[in-house]
Amino acid sequence: MKRRRRGTAAAVLFDIDGTLVDSNYQHVHAWCRAFTDIGTPVDAWRIHRCIGMDGTTLVKTLAEGADDDARTRAKDLHSKYYKESASLLRPLPGARGLLEAVEKLGVQVVLATSAPDDELAILRDVLDCDHLVSAMTSSEDVDTAKPRPDIINVALERAGVEPAHAVFVGDSVWDVEACKRADVVTLALLSGGVSKCELEEAGAHQVFEDALDLCQHLDDTPIAALANLVGAR
Repeated sequence: MKRRRRGTAAAVLFDIDGTLVDSNYQHVHAWCRAFTDIGTPVDAWRIHRCIGMDGTTLVKTLAEGADDDARTRAKDLHSKYYKESASLLRPLPGARGLLEAVEKLGVQVVLATSAPDDELAILRDVLDCDHLVSAMTSSEDVDTAKPRPDIINVALERAGVEPAHAVFVGDSVWDVEACKRADVVTLALLSGGVSKCELEEAGAHQVFEDALDLCQHLDDTPIAALANLVGAR
């Protein structure tokens, strides 16, 4: 992982699932299997609408009638089934190029995810971009993740930046809501399967098709202002 450069005063915080790696539908499938196994089947579309939410909150939301043991088992099964599909994971179009472009601007690249450490290791391997990353988070860093702002606040602290000197890139309404609570501007991508209308209504500053689209329009986003902030342009 890249060491944070002394004096770098700005950062772009990146969600990973559905933003940089095409993984959301693997999560949906894994949750479908897990909920069925505990005897509480859940429709796939309902699961998809909760992807990006804190795992414990997701299970409580979708399996209200399940007891604590069943909910814990569902989370364990989801992790098992998700890992079984790891070979299907791919970086989304433009993901690596976007991280490279941000780093080239002199702005810190921070992976602000609430994925468990074992899943994060898989995602990092898929991205193969650790040399560009200044800091990262995981589910181990907070008790409850998105839509609470805790994971965003941890990422800001590790980057050593104020909310006004950061931009978040994500793909879900839960990302946007968490960032609103942390006073961080969000750029949203459609690659997670959430509509532009929903992301805008949640409060996204701008919405792009995917990482490639954002990379191609970087000069027209608040990320360009961050580069000016650190005097890199």
